[in-house]
Formats: sequence, C-alpha cells, structure tokens
Amino acid sequence: MMDKFIGLISGTSMDAIDAVLVSFEPASQPRLLAHHSLPLGDTLRADLTALQQPGHDELNRTARLDIQMARLFAKASMELLQQAGCQASEIIAIGSHGQTIRHIPGGNFPTSFQIADPNLIAELTGITTVADFRRRDMAAGGQGAPLVPAFHNQIFRSEGINRVIVNIGGIANITILPAGSDEAVIGFDTGPGNGLMDVWIHKHLGKRFDQNGEWAAQGKIIPKLLTGMLNDPYFSLPAPKSTGKEYFHLDWLEKHVEKKMAAEDVQATLCELTATSITNEIMQAIPKSDEVYICGGGVHNQTLMQRLDNLLKPAEVASTDKLGLSPDWVEAVCFAWLAKQTLHRQTSNLPSVTGARHDVVLGGLFWGN
Repeated sequence: MMDKFIGLISGTSMDAIDAVLVSFEPASQPRLLAHHSLPLGDTLRADLTALQQPGHDELNRTARLDIQMARLFAKASMELLQQAGCQASEIIAIGSHGQTIRHIPGGNFPTSFQIADPNLIAELTGITTVADFRRRDMAAGGQGAPLVPAFHNQIFRSEGINRVIVNIGGIANITILPAGSDEAVIGFDTGPGNGLMDVWIHKHLGKRFDQNGEWAAQGKIIPKLLTGMLNDPYFSLPAPKSTGKEYFHLDWLEKHVEKKMAAEDVQATLCELTATSITNEIMQAIPKSDEVYICGGGVHNQTLMQRLDNLLKPAEVASTDKLGLSPDWVEAVCFAWLAKQTLHRQTSNLPSVTGARHDVVLGGLFWGN
C-alpha cells in the first residue's frame, strides 16, 4: 500500500486553502495523486488581513479565526479525499502550514505565528496532523523561513546545473541550487511577490488580483517610484532574511506613491518591483544561473513572467511544470513532504538558508484517531 500524505497551505495571498494528496513511494520523489482548492470568502479574507496588523481585541479575533480556519482546513482535507475516492484511514499524516498572521524573525522576541488549530484538524479528520513548522528553526536561531528550499533541494536539484527555483506568492522567495553537489543551498525571501499588486488592484478596481498582469501591461513604469521602493532597507539586507505582508503592505506602498501617479502606472511599477528585486537577488547570489523555474500564483501573471524572462537572459525561464510538478501545487506538496520528514524523525530545515545553528526536526505532532 502506498504511503499517502496530505499537504495543506493558505499562503500570503490568502485566496484559498490548497490541499494535495501525495505519495512518496516507491521512490522518495513525490507523486501528486489529487489536488483541491477551497476558496476563502471575502469577509474571511478581510478579517485575516486586518489581523496581520496591530488592532483592537486581537486575542479574541485570533482565537475565533484560529478555529474558523481549522474547520476549513479540515473541510478541504475531507473534500480532497472524497474527490480522490480515498479513506481517511489510508492517510499517514496531514502536513498543515496554517495561515500566517505574524512573521517577526528579528528583534529580541523573534516568532512566527500561524493559525488553524491542528488539534481541531486532527479531531475533525481523524488523521494525525503535523503543524507549527517554523518555530523550532527559530528556536535554533534561524529565521523560520523560507521552508521550501529544503524540499526544492530534495526534488529539483541537478548536478552540473546552476538552477534557481522562484516561488511567487504574496511574498517571493528564491532557492539557489548550485551545480556542485558539495555547494550549500541558498534561499531567502526577496520581497514582494503578488501581494502589493493584489492590494493595489483591489483598492482601485475591486479585483482580487491582476488577471494575466493585464492591468500592469496597460501602465508605464515610473522610474522615481521604482527607485524609491527599491531603496527600502530590506532589499539590501544580506541573507538569511525573510519577510511578510506585515512589512510589505498597502500603507508601505502608499508612503511611496504620489497623488499625481496614475493607478495603472503604479501597477506596472509594482510588477517591475517584483521582477527587479527577484532578478537582483539571483544575480548577486549566482551570476551565471543556467535555469530558473517559477512556481506559485505569480506564474500566471504573463506580464511578470515576460519581465523575468527578459531580465534573466540568457538563463532559461520556465514554470516547474517542466520539472514534472505543477507550479500551483509545489508549496502544498512541500508540506506533505515536511510531515513525512517529521514522522520519520528526519531534519527538514537548511541552516544555510534560515541561519539556524544546526539541523532540526520541524513541526509538532497532533495524533489522529
């Protein structure tokens, strides 16, 4: 019988809960058996967005959303199993990322906080659930993010090829997979992915995202705005580094925008900010990359993809489809893999990425029935 795991994530874009059913047998490479996406409603998305910034009655709001999201994570899992014709008893474990509310890797009290109570997920599904993946790495002095480079290293690395994996969600992160097998993996958050483009188009057109980057394509890049945003200290920080929407948010953007700037030109400039910040970090980390593969929602923004292709030449730029895994499900599959690592008591952080003092086994266990 195949070993089957479920991976669950609601990312920084907060558009849906992604659920995947994955097998890692007979080889260690993942086999995607089924996938499902459970959209988040506008009201819930607004509540989650508001909770990412300091506000009134945070404790009660957090407690309510923790339970609400856990119920939806469990629902996504059961709908996935029904779609796949699979029983809960066949699943070894669920790997649940949860929904990030705060990610604060610096200062005297570094922490990363995800909601969607894993106790309730385990109870409602009957399946052992692994969650809270970030904080053990932080306890060992790391950033707790990004987590996906260890997974990218496991399934996408190819000796003799300088390969880069770019994950573009609300925030963008990169994984540098060097050609030499003895060279360390590098990975970190480069800055905004889709997040600023999403909030800007929602404010001006009421849309959740810029379909195919069509609105950005109608505008013209504003050099002054682009330069001002790129001068933010985050972009010049050395790795390891990580960030979130609690840093790059609408208020941050509006401090740079002038009233005379046309909204579509701002959108074009935000698209260029994402492409340029990703490219700058890749070129600094590995000036001669051979292949760059994109995953996450940003792969569907054709304007963004075209800019990345132009800026990163002569490297080949393509989606992870070319490597055998759909760009829409890479991150969810990662959390199925992380759950497998935890149950096998195998480490899954990369100190060269997060800055942790040593390798650790990530995640806490919440037993099923």
